[in-house]
Order: sequence, then structure tokens, then C-alpha cells
Amino acid sequence: MLTKADSVTKITLWNDREIPRLGMGCWAIGGPFYAGDVPLGWGEVDDDESIRAIDRAVDLGIRFFDTASNYGAGHSEEVVGRALGNRDDIIIATKFGFVTDEKTKQATGAFSDPAFIRRSAETSLRRLRRDRLDLLQFHLNDFPLEASDEVFETLETLKAEGKIDAFGWSTDHPDRAARHVHRAGFVSVQHTMNVFEPVPATIDVIERNGLISINRGPLAMGLLSGKFTPDKAIGEKDVRGASLDWMVYFKDGRIAPEFAARLEAVRNLLTEDGRTLTQGALAWLWARSPRTLPIPGFRTVAQVEENAGALAKGPLRADVMAAIDQALAGL
Repeated sequence: MLTKADSVTKITLWNDREIPRLGMGCWAIGGPFYAGDVPLGWGEVDDDESIRAIDRAVDLGIRFFDTASNYGAGHSEEVVGRALGNRDDIIIATKFGFVTDEKTKQATGAFSDPAFIRRSAETSLRRLRRDRLDLLQFHLNDFPLEASDEVFETLETLKAEGKIDAFGWSTDHPDRAARHVHRAGFVSVQHTMNVFEPVPATIDVIERNGLISINRGPLAMGLLSGKFTPDKAIGEKDVRGASLDWMVYFKDGRIAPEFAARLEAVRNLLTEDGRTLTQGALAWLWARSPRTLPIPGFRTVAQVEENAGALAKGPLRADVMAAIDQALAGL
């Protein structure tokens, strides 16, 4: 279990359950899937190692796992289901909207109609081996505001029926984050956030409305792990090597030069007090807002142990946060 139980590294959820302020993101353990020839996963995986890593996370006190119906064409949900099943001490969040074919591993589209949402929820329940989905999130980032009303009305109905406990939106747009805060059951916004992207407008919506900020990309897709150098290429089945508009941290399969410079500007500050670079990046998020719940990805036991080790060290000090702001402002 955790070696330190400070309130700053815990968060109270919508169901009044208090958990460590760290989850595990399960995109990478889904394995390869594609849009044509474009990779959307993080390369090949070892399911046994993934399950060992999940088990280790639970041993270390982690109680929040985030996945999606399309990660690995459903394989991520299946692995999480194998590892955790219907344990009532674990919170599993999943997402819907993008569709992938389980056999071909190909993306086949995006949908949001009520019948699709119901089918997707039932499929996720089956794969995850759950009686109820703890948190179901709309996965279409820039979906039109007014059209989203029907989506969240459907989620309200699923909550009333006992299929889901709560719901949220995975979006980087503050106006979308704010659209459904009045609905009972809307509890979270999942969005990109890290040292390089502090997203003040989104955090303002979250804090004003008492939501949970689920931070995807807390390590800038691995850049803040420190394991990549400018001359190290990404694997051919890895999404970070793909030419996608939203892939800003890596270009042509290598670290984008502008982000390499930003990393060097903050490296020493993030690793103060004996933290690894990864742990410093997570500590920055905890210091940024009391509502943050980062979900770093993982594929190995060692990665889980490093991530969870950040909890014992807590958030960065205010003077370090100010120094990081100053270092990045100068670039």
C-alpha cells in the first residue's frame, strides 16, 4: 500500500470514496490497432505483463483505471476485465464513441446515437466483466455542443437504469467541459494536461463546478519519462510515429525539437528532491490544482512502480512551480 497518505495526494470521488490522486491509463496495454496503415496503438504488448502491472498497481494502492472501448479494438477493456473483474474497491472508467473492428483491428468510424451508446455500454460491461460501469465518458473531443445534448440525455437514462454510476466528457474544449455541468451524474472532464500544457481555461471550469480533472497525456505521451533522446526513433506500430495533426510532441517519429528544448528547460526543476522526471511531472499536476487525477500510461511493472512512487513525495513546492513557469516563459 501507499507509504504516505497525505490529503494532498488523495481525492474524493462523486460517490464519496476517497482514493489516491493517481490512476493508470490503459491505452498502451490494448496493443496495436489502425486507421488504414496509420497506427493508433503503442506497439505490441504482453498481456501477462500487463496483468502483472495492474496487480502491482493495486498492491501499491491505485484504485482508478481508465480505458476506452476502442483501445486495441476492445483488447484493453478485455485485459482490464481479466485483471480486475467486478471488484467493488476499484473504479474503472471507460469511453465510447470511436468504433474499431475486433478482428481486423481497424477503426471503422465514430457514432453517438442513443442505440449505439447503449450497445457500446453493454459491450464494455461484458469485456470489463462488470455489473455496472463506474464512469462512462464521451470520447469525441470536438463533438458539436448542441448535438451533445442527446448524448448526455442518454447517459442520464443509463444512470437511472443502473447501467452506469456517473459520466463525463473526454474533451479539450472548455465550452464542451462546461456544457453539461448541471446534469446530475456529470462528474468529470478528461483532457490533455501536463507541464507543457497547463490549460487554465479548462481547469477553471472544473474547479468552479467541483468536477474531477482526469489528466490524459500527463507525461506528454512519454516525453516526460526522459527515456527518449532526439536521435531515438519511435517503433513502426507506435502512434507517436504517425503523422497526425494532434501529435505535437513527436514529429517524423522523433521528439519535436521545440519540445526537446522545453524538456531541457525544466528537467532539473522536476527532478528536485530525489524525484525521477516522471515523478516530477506528476507532482507538477498535483500542485497545479486540487482537482487533478493524472492517468499515466504503462506497459510494465517497473513503470507502474515509478508512477505510484510519486505519491509518497507529494506535489511540487510553490517556488519550484514558479521557477518552471519562468523557465518555460523564456522559450
